[in-house]
Amino acid sequence: MGRGASTNSIPEIENDRFLLVIGSNTTEAHPVLALRIKKAVRKGATLVVADPRKIWLTKIAKRHLQLRPGTDVWLINAMMHTILEEGLQNEEFIREYTEDFDAVREVVARYTPEEAEVVTGVPAEAIRATAREYARERHAGIFYTLGITEHACGVDNIWSLSNLVLMTGHLGYESTGLNALRGQNNVQGLNDSGANPAYLPGYQPVDDPEIRRKFAEAWGAEVPETVGYRLDQMISGMHDGRIKALYLIGENPAQTEPNSHHVEEGLGNLEFLISQDLFLNETSRDHANVVFPASSFAEKDGTFTNTERRVNLVRTAVPPPGNARVDRDIVIDLARALGADWPDYPDASAVWDELADLSPNWYGIRHHRLQKEGIQWPCTELDHPGTPFLHAPRPARPGGRGKFFPVEYQPPIEQPDSEYPLVLSTGRTLYHYNSATMTMREDGITDKQEDPFFEISPEDASNLGLRHGDRARLVSRRGELEARAMIGDRVYPGLVWMALHFAQAKVNWLTHDVGDPLIGTPEYKVSAVRVEKAPA
Repeated sequence: MGRGASTNSIPEIENDRFLLVIGSNTTEAHPVLALRIKKAVRKGATLVVADPRKIWLTKIAKRHLQLRPGTDVWLINAMMHTILEEGLQNEEFIREYTEDFDAVREVVARYTPEEAEVVTGVPAEAIRATAREYARERHAGIFYTLGITEHACGVDNIWSLSNLVLMTGHLGYESTGLNALRGQNNVQGLNDSGANPAYLPGYQPVDDPEIRRKFAEAWGAEVPETVGYRLDQMISGMHDGRIKALYLIGENPAQTEPNSHHVEEGLGNLEFLISQDLFLNETSRDHANVVFPASSFAEKDGTFTNTERRVNLVRTAVPPPGNARVDRDIVIDLARALGADWPDYPDASAVWDELADLSPNWYGIRHHRLQKEGIQWPCTELDHPGTPFLHAPRPARPGGRGKFFPVEYQPPIEQPDSEYPLVLSTGRTLYHYNSATMTMREDGITDKQEDPFFEISPEDASNLGLRHGDRARLVSRRGELEARAMIGDRVYPGLVWMALHFAQAKVNWLTHDVGDPLIGTPEYKVSAVRVEKAPA
């Protein structure tokens, strides 16, 4: 479509008339945003949830499409099959604002809802009904997060959802679109700012000579011509010698990356590792040569960009404690110690001004304009009010046409078998956050949830002789751990689920590290395991 961000604004959710929440445990991962979804339902909107688990939103949904993990492409293609079969596509939008539609039409013709039922486990009529409701409602929005992206086919999943949006013309106006719910408070801003191996700030490609020239002149330094390493490539580089040193800022890969034993072996191969963080974590404690104590959001000025592309001002409330320092000052001093002739940046506003001057999307956003409220990019002029929804009057992609990508289903990399008969999927809970480096320090939170647990169906638990609360061993081809069994109907027979928060029982000891071939995102959502009752 031409933009790497959610198409619409958070307040618009309340006026959606149809909401498809797919691969998002919204009430636990995005609890405040989930209030908007609940309000839309109270106002009469139709909610459909597509998720392998019975997440809380299924309680208020009209329909729960409980698909098998990793079968999203089949589900979405079957929805498009229905839309085309029943003539519900937006022909005018397709003709005027898209390209390559025929390639998708040809592919989805083979994805019938009846065959989708066999692969996904979702009844064919439920697929057809969802497709009809989505296509017929003008104010229909799609909301997704890591349940869609954390697959070896994550890019295919996004392309499929984009195809669905373009086919129906649900783009370029209020309360519609395709909306990625970002997993952390400044993931959007980090990517916007160029923390990406393929792009300079503002999604300006590093392989474009004119773009490189512009940044080189501004920075007084040559910009590399080649795309950098992705995270998965960095990890493999730690094993084969390409990566000899690592600088981590707010990152704990020893716990958060898949196949953690393999990751820790790679960290052990490094000649030098810097960890810049608020607290010691599993990576810094066991592997770092140097730790730079950093500052939290309350201890520095700057901006966060949230999931609706809104740039918000952050102000210092208290000074950093002890030897902790503001992150930008640490980075600047380190660069200078390495010989870089970096200019003085007296404050966060000066850093932002440099970014905005070089990036058309943010040229009109300046700190003085953010004093009262945030501004949504793109904001191209100093008097521009910001952009609440994207792709109006036409898709932002060069040429003004959204591109269809035909997508064929690719099964998950690792399938259950006689030795590892269950599928493990991972995620977050309401009480903890990522590797729980901060939340495990809070008594109020640990009182609610401190011990590692996993979810298992009553049928599977009965077959294994497990009772609720029993300790069990989860084993994969890569490792094993012990956790307590939480028996219930949130997962179906054959599926177990566990959160990533517990350092004493890292679920990523179990997950495999084969990721999406285009972007490297690991397949956290599908690994084969077995469960055994732990010895007394």
